[in-house]
Amino acid sequence: MKKNSTIQDKMYADIENKNIFDTTQKYAYEYLNTIFTRNVYPTEESISNLKYFNEELQKEPINAEAVLEQLHTYGSPATVANLGGRYFGFVCGSSVPVGLAAKNLATFWDQSPTMNVLSPIGSKLETVVEEWLKQLFNLPARTVAGFVSGTSTATFCGLAAARYRLLANQNWNINEDGLFNAPKIRVITGKQAHSTVLKAISLLGFGKNNIEWIDVDEHGRIIPDLIPEMDNTTLLILQAGNVNSGSYDDFEKICTKANKAGAWVHIDGAFGLWASAVDQLKHLTKGAEKANSWAVDGHKTLNTPYDSGIVLCEDKEALTSALHMSGSYIITSKERDGTFYTPEMSRRARVVELWAILKYLGKNGIDQMILTMHQRAVQFSQELSAIEGFAILNQVTFNQVMVACDTDEITEKTMAKIQELRECWVGGSLWNGKKIIRVSVCSWATTTEDISRSVNSFKQALKQII
Repeated sequence: MKKNSTIQDKMYADIENKNIFDTTQKYAYEYLNTIFTRNVYPTEESISNLKYFNEELQKEPINAEAVLEQLHTYGSPATVANLGGRYFGFVCGSSVPVGLAAKNLATFWDQSPTMNVLSPIGSKLETVVEEWLKQLFNLPARTVAGFVSGTSTATFCGLAAARYRLLANQNWNINEDGLFNAPKIRVITGKQAHSTVLKAISLLGFGKNNIEWIDVDEHGRIIPDLIPEMDNTTLLILQAGNVNSGSYDDFEKICTKANKAGAWVHIDGAFGLWASAVDQLKHLTKGAEKANSWAVDGHKTLNTPYDSGIVLCEDKEALTSALHMSGSYIITSKERDGTFYTPEMSRRARVVELWAILKYLGKNGIDQMILTMHQRAVQFSQELSAIEGFAILNQVTFNQVMVACDTDEITEKTMAKIQELRECWVGGSLWNGKKIIRVSVCSWATTTEDISRSVNSFKQALKQII
């Protein structure tokens, strides 16, 4: 290798000597060695040290080792330890170790399964995982899957497919004729619909003011008898796992009614659809297979690394037509070409770590891991309810626990103190007009000791407040 006189020479040298990759591996191991014992949230000092990233972009290239050293020195301490067992703030999930390893390998592959010709391995793994997911979720054999960034995008795709089909039912081609002067689509959903659903409704031009809102019961479930008559111009959006209470809509009753009317049913199953894969919990999703599309996340419950959303749709034509792709340069094949199932073309092969974790765990491992999350949530609610000053506001059907103190003010101050103590991390929400602390148990790493330690932090926080 000649002397590094150009940036190209420098990068060839980095590939040849592998030093920066060895350094990255060393930093990664240092990080993993502390993940279960460190503060769940970064210290004030660590956050303050982020000031070292406030700098002008220099003119000349610098040594790659220096770049990595800065990231590790000031970046690693300022991360949130959601890989550990005591992060309950959002439904984020940890990462199964084999998923981290597979993602690392896939990073070096740097594949894009948008076309089979671009990545035969990416195409094959998407085909295999699609079949596995249909089996795990008990979905119709005709169902197809698109592998996207998260549930927000998955929901957008599912509702886009619905828009295509419901307008086609009225002899309107959305791709050719657009939305102006298009026939009306009715949108029905519950008053506890997730914000990402509302985002998709807005982006797709349905208009949030056009939503027909349905009242929910004390657990956040749509009241089936309040759903109006539907027809084949109706989009009905249901939930598998309320983001606060964890509750499930009555899919069996509601979907049966919707199917008879020819309505399109979309289920937001970001974290809750995974209950379908658990023998002791699959009763929660009974009837969900009667829907038309489903949105689900890998990282929330299966504990894949981030960037692992999935849209599932039983109407292949509607999904591929809604997300259509054409171009003289596009090379299609007899195998799967992923571009027809997602909005993106330039996307990484995020399916690699999803495949690796499913393969590693198998059906029984998936069952055991997810059931354990439910059991830890039940433990959390039981131990916390035994402490004076805390009330559990929901039935722990899956992995969500809603906690409140005697007043909204005490609840908010207690939550802030818990966050300050950094033993665990929880977030807040609003439930029926009442301030709550929301606990989401969704990490494979959470142990019984982690729960007890976190409950003790709740206890200490309340004691300091009162």
